[in-house]
Amino acid sequence: MPDENIHILIVEDESIVALDLATGLQREGYHIVGVADHAQEARKLFTSQEVDLLLMDIHIRGEKDGVETARELMAIKQVPLIYLTAYTDHDTIQRVKQTYPAAFLSKPYDIHHVRIAIELALNNFALFREQQTGKMIPLTAAGMPNSRQKEGEEPLQEKETILQLTDYIFIKQNYRFIKIRMADILYASADDNYVHLHTVDKKYSLRISLSQLIDRINRPWMVRIHRSYAINLQAIQSFTEQEVIINKEHLPISRNYKDDFLKNFHFR
Repeated sequence: MPDENIHILIVEDESIVALDLATGLQREGYHIVGVADHAQEARKLFTSQEVDLLLMDIHIRGEKDGVETARELMAIKQVPLIYLTAYTDHDTIQRVKQTYPAAFLSKPYDIHHVRIAIELALNNFALFREQQTGKMIPLTAAGMPNSRQKEGEEPLQEKETILQLTDYIFIKQNYRFIKIRMADILYASADDNYVHLHTVDKKYSLRISLSQLIDRINRPWMVRIHRSYAINLQAIQSFTEQEVIINKEHLPISRNYKDDFLKNFHFR
């Protein structure tokens, strides 16, 4: 079963603080891949584990401090970076800025503020990556481009945060972000004001239109086959001109979308 929890690496040399932080975040539903207290251990965990977000103390053991360590890790793979530190002097802040952190928390902190910082970090990092790639798509459903919306569909005005990072999307469920590998989405179904993302064993509900979801995911394998259905082409088990079968579910193909659907196949 795919792990939907956000994977966090903690770099902190005060063992009591690190344990308290790890325990608090685990209670919040996050997965802690490990705790390091120096640069070498942090690099080992960062390269051997799946890390979605980095919590970095500035003052750590060894020759390299947290800022130097963060710079090295970000050169390997860019992930949202949050500093947790008691050092807020001018020189430290200037060095921190050069690593482009997504958030900065000064000690002492409480877990509620850390959770908020994690959400902001994911949001800001996703926006930063979209700016880098030139995809200036808003991060909420309201106001998103809706080029695939058909006549008769009403755009939703409720905001629904969907963050996209590499091969994953992050969505809010029960007041926290969870991650879903886009390739694990078998199909999406629309139901009144909601869209449901279906994987092999789970269903996630979002207050968003189906057209907005397709624009947000923006992958060629996500194809509309009906006003109420969009499918992952790679998940198809079989199909006719009237329906597609995915995970034993029979999904209808409407006349309005049949030609666009069939264009994805080369018939001989």
